Amino acid sequence: MYKIPESVLVVIYTKDLQVLLMERADKPDYWQSVTGSKDAPEEPLSATAVREVREETGIMVADESGAVPLSHLRDWRLSNVYEIYPVWRHRYAPGVTKNTEHVFGLLVPADTRIVLAPREHLQYQWLPYRAAADLCFSPSNAEAILQLPRYLNDS
Repeated sequence: MYKIPESVLVVIYTKDLQVLLMERADKPDYWQSVTGSKDAPEEPLSATAVREVREETGIMVADESGAVPLSHLRDWRLSNVYEIYPVWRHRYAPGVTKNTEHVFGLLVPADTRIVLAPREHLQYQWLPYRAAADLCFSPSNAEAILQLPRYLNDS
């Protein structure tokens, strides 16, 4: 089954502008925020974001006790169309070369516990937002992180 070329990028952050970055297991030294494709064309983007955050970090986003409230997940209404890196094109249908990425932000408490998916990520770190942007391998991820102060005021 091929990946759907529509995905989410979720910038996870704290009120003091610390950003969670994770190192890819399949590409060491490639640091990023949570990313992931829709499971089905009809899957709502917010559901994709909630699922990917849970799968990659163990953070539950829901309106229930012990979870980060769903209201803390914000659609930043930004999207990027980018060329899929050749190393990952085999995951998509033949001829698919571009992906549309939709950007979300997730405000979490500073003491949020992170449990990485070991097949996806090697380690994580919290960094001030500018340092996090500098470390990202993806230009669209870095640009989204640099927009964080603008969206923090809307949280």
